[in-house]
Amino acid sequence: MSEKKIDEQWIERIVQSLQGIEYGSVEIVIHDSQITQIDRLEKQRFPLKKNQVFQAAKQAKAQ
Repeated sequence: MSEKKIDEQWIERIVQSLQGIEYGSVEIVIHDSQITQIDRLEKQRFPLKKNQVFQAAKQAKAQ
């Protein structure tokens, strides 16, 4: 198998996709040995107070 070089432009795009993510993922899609797509999924997490968790659970049961 011959080794192929990754274009510098793709490396920059991947690095840009990673910047600033605290929680999440970056998926690189490849077809025929070529990068065709970069997906960035960023999650935002918020701390909950203990009573908010119980209220949310109680509301979910009521529905």
